Amino acid sequence: MRILVAEDRLKTADLLCRALGSEGHEVVLAYDGDRALTLGRTAAADLILLDVMLPVMDGFAVLRKLRENRVRIPVIMLTARDSRTDIVHGLDCGADDYLTKPFDLDILFARVRAVARRAPAPELAELSFLDLRLNAGTYELRRGERTAPLTRTEYALLETLMRRPGAVVRRETLIEQGWGEESDANGASLYVFIRSLRSKITQPGETELLHTVRGVGYSLRSEPW
Repeated sequence: MRILVAEDRLKTADLLCRALGSEGHEVVLAYDGDRALTLGRTAAADLILLDVMLPVMDGFAVLRKLRENRVRIPVIMLTARDSRTDIVHGLDCGADDYLTKPFDLDILFARVRAVARRAPAPELAELSFLDLRLNAGTYELRRGERTAPLTRTEYALLETLMRRPGAVVRRETLIEQGWGEESDANGASLYVFIRSLRSKITQPGETELLHTVRGVGYSLRSEPW
């Protein structure tokens, strides 16, 4: 896998380069946000590890510009800023996952493997539920006349729910579908992604479709459980 690592701390960048190289990955380095944006657009990477606190342009801005340019490369945010607000902001900008510093390399490798297993969705007909549509080719949802882009993780979660309309999908099932069996993702990780996904599914004035079934999981339905 070809991985773009955007990290301004030289020691950390060197550690990541050597560690990922030992796992058989090809690594391209960027030490500031402007370079990360350029390489993200041109380097044909399979994955981007993107630090938040980059010089010139921070990681949030880099990610937002990449998604505005319809660059769909999976992105894992690396950040020491672990507040729920920062995590949600990263997801809203288009992150597929996040990892807070300091982190264990084994956890990083597991996250990378999880992303690698998320093969691009096949070109299928749209999934639909009421006025909600899910497009496998563009990683977008459509609700009425509006569209919203999805990360691969958001797409995997929504696809799982849309294939089981009206049913309660357990949290464990969603975590496995969104992150893979080896991931250390938990209920808290799922919560922040569901929150981001819910905000894209339902805008003010629209009927809520994604409902929480407390203690069990989530359900896509027109009425609360």
